[in-house]
Amino acid sequence: MRTAVYPGTFDPVTNGHIDIIERALKLFDRLYVVVGDNPQKSAAFSPKERVEMLKEALKKYNNQIEVEHFDGLLLNYVKKKNSNVVIRGLRAISDFEFEFSRALMSKELDKDVETIFIMTKDDYMFLSSSIVKELAMFGGDVKSFVPEIVDKKLKEKFRK
Repeated sequence: MRTAVYPGTFDPVTNGHIDIIERALKLFDRLYVVVGDNPQKSAAFSPKERVEMLKEALKKYNNQIEVEHFDGLLLNYVKKKNSNVVIRGLRAISDFEFEFSRALMSKELDKDVETIFIMTKDDYMFLSSSIVKELAMFGGDVKSFVPEIVDKKLKEKFRK
């Protein structure tokens, strides 16, 4: 079985993330979607909330996807799941520079782990979790950018 790991903070998950997941499922039999914490970012949602939103948004793929939180070294998680592939989504050159350096470091630490970059669709090139949160915080309509469950949770969180 071909397996891959798609890590991210997913705070919150956007339609851009969903697009990357759906396209990765065309390449792999099983995908582990891993909610991680980024110490450089301030999260709006807890890891538990992010996992729940992802599970709800991806429920039609339950037989192909496992969603969980992991707060250790990604390479340890990849090995734990008997995988050797990490999926990374790219929107712009700035994403590539950041993700490329991470992929090189991963390769240095474990020569067996490969990183596969999937370019986002043009429709989502501008989309980021940060932009979605900021828009929602100021009462903007985000329903065309996020799964229904995320729209609901953002409205609850930022209701004034």
